[in-house]
Amino acid sequence: MLASWAEITERVEIGTLVTCNSYRNPDLLADMSRTIDHVSEGRLILGIGAGWFERDYDEYGYEFGTAGSRLADLRAALPRIEARWRRLNPPPTRKIPIMIGGGGERKTLRYTAEHADMWHGFGQAEVIRHKNQVLDDWCRQVGRDPSAIERSCGANVRRPESGDAFLEAGANLITLGLDGRSGYDLEPVVDWLAWRDEKNRS
Repeated sequence: MLASWAEITERVEIGTLVTCNSYRNPDLLADMSRTIDHVSEGRLILGIGAGWFERDYDEYGYEFGTAGSRLADLRAALPRIEARWRRLNPPPTRKIPIMIGGGGERKTLRYTAEHADMWHGFGQAEVIRHKNQVLDDWCRQVGRDPSAIERSCGANVRRPESGDAFLEAGANLITLGLDGRSGYDLEPVVDWLAWRDEKNRS
């Protein structure tokens, strides 16, 4: 799917929110992402997380394990992906940004501080604010500049006024979910774009 999007678009960055680390060997995932990076001429973001949806694991015949084992797998996979990118020939066209999705404060946010360029959190603005503070603390502990990590969160597509609270909570990228239940109605996006443009002017 991403390869198709890469082929038919020209400017937009593309990626998953987020792919489950458990579904592929990390070195294979690194190779696949490098290919999409080339097809898109440098527009891929590798969104990755530890995984949580047991039904998918059952459908694919993967071992679901525990939250702890899935997080341990993610921790082991991230340096493997980065090392594979360094060895590939040809290499990626750029340093492929890594986005980690999840809000676990002891592990997920620490791995984010260690490896990610972007973090995606879930919840209301007060939750995002708190998680951002935790991520900032982890960045300081691992010697990373907190401003080096872009902060992302999801918002209700029909409530553009909520953008102010998310912005104040530290999110500088807001995602909108559009699916079949809403009829893929893009009309509310117009209001969000107007909100974005107003913020960019101010």
